[in-house]
Amino acid sequence: MTSVKAEPGRAGQPWTMGEVTSASPAAWREAVLGEHGRGGRLVGLFAWPEGPGARTLVAILSFDRRGRLAIHRTRVPADGEFTSLTPVIPGAQAFEREIFEQQGPRPAGHPWLKPLLRHEDPEGATGVATGTFFRVEGDGVHEVAVGPVHAGIIEPGHFRFQCAGEEVIHLEIHLGYQRRGVEALMVSASPARRLALAESIAGDASVSHATAHVEAIEGLSGVEAPPRAQAIRALALELERLASHAGDLGALCGDVGYLPGAAWLGRIRGDFLNLLLELSGNRLGRGLIVPGGVRFDLDDRLRADFARRIGAATRDLEEVCDLAFSEPSVLSRFERTGVLSGQDADLLGVVGPAARASGCSRDARADHPSGLYRFAHIAVTTAREGDVMARAMVRRLEASRSLAFLAEEIDQLPGGPLLEPPGPLRPDALVITLVEGWRGETAHLAATDPEGSLAVYRVVDPSFHNWFALAVAMRGGQISDFPLCNKSFNLSYAGHDR
Repeated sequence: MTSVKAEPGRAGQPWTMGEVTSASPAAWREAVLGEHGRGGRLVGLFAWPEGPGARTLVAILSFDRRGRLAIHRTRVPADGEFTSLTPVIPGAQAFEREIFEQQGPRPAGHPWLKPLLRHEDPEGATGVATGTFFRVEGDGVHEVAVGPVHAGIIEPGHFRFQCAGEEVIHLEIHLGYQRRGVEALMVSASPARRLALAESIAGDASVSHATAHVEAIEGLSGVEAPPRAQAIRALALELERLASHAGDLGALCGDVGYLPGAAWLGRIRGDFLNLLLELSGNRLGRGLIVPGGVRFDLDDRLRADFARRIGAATRDLEEVCDLAFSEPSVLSRFERTGVLSGQDADLLGVVGPAARASGCSRDARADHPSGLYRFAHIAVTTAREGDVMARAMVRRLEASRSLAFLAEEIDQLPGGPLLEPPGPLRPDALVITLVEGWRGETAHLAATDPEGSLAVYRVVDPSFHNWFALAVAMRGGQISDFPLCNKSFNLSYAGHDR
């Protein structure tokens, strides 16, 4: 077994519970706000039971440029209160609503303490009536309700628009229809079942969540996957990114009626999914990644075939994107639609291409690299406009860079074994992993009890950070642009609900 020296403060490296100091709720809030004031970005805010009638609150903040994490915890009664962070850190709003809804402690001073995942107000405790949505009153104002059941094959979610004519004054999004209780299942399930659960958190991000999960297990067990396995994981992660970016660019073309782009990019998406199928036996990459390594290898024949197909996909993607992004009918609909300012993106803690399109230069592959990414240069793609066009261009450029990354890594795939079996989990420890999935930062937190059994598991899909940003981007826009704006974010209902 290869032993890895832990370095607390970095993603993937464990803390002992003794290293995570606990403070009073007031001191905890002061410490968290202090880290935020020094540039710390909120990665997650969690609560879990600690003894009878008590809850542990844990805040994780990232200092992206330094590649470091800070962690702060406190203890509050299950039926007690703590002072809300949301008025200072708006990105905390969904975390605090979920803590109150699922664990009990009330974030006093939260500006809109409405249930996040439930569809009823538990015992009226929030002061918000069951089913209440924010309403705008006035002459000419009307309300449009969309969902939760949508046309076609799509996950359920409810969108409530307050409009003056065609202009959207406010959009309120209510989810929770896909709640499965994955985090509790992860604690009670067998190791093999945990992997299957991780892959199903958000089906189109199976590789991202599987990678975050196995890196958490490896961190707690003190094992590192062999170099060849790390390289194959990175290939799968980039293929997942390419399939999703190509598919979303095609869907955006379809939303504005540019059918050549929709057809060609849809076909190119299929090429990347077929490469994942060749690699893992599954078009979503399921079954490939396991704790300690990977199940399947790339032999010389597959490497040559992958190199040829990646080269062809590179040419095809560039050609069709050149056509689509020079078409006036496409540009006129993409530009200045669904604008999310850089200030709003930063305040809301937005991640992934949506953040980078608004000028926020954050990418876990560069800021918190793990696996092969520790030895690769990742150029972070950003734009400033924050509109549909910017989000599409970021995806296009990221796809081009992923293709170049794949071509290089396939050519120099390291040798060696595929698996280093993990041992027992470190007792009384906690680890956070950060993986840059195609939607953005995918965070998993795992903690063990004094016997070394998994006791706590928490997941933050990038959609959890970004759904409110979609609502903000729609303000002042036309309701008819919602499908286009929505697709430019392409967030996961299931990943948010977990």
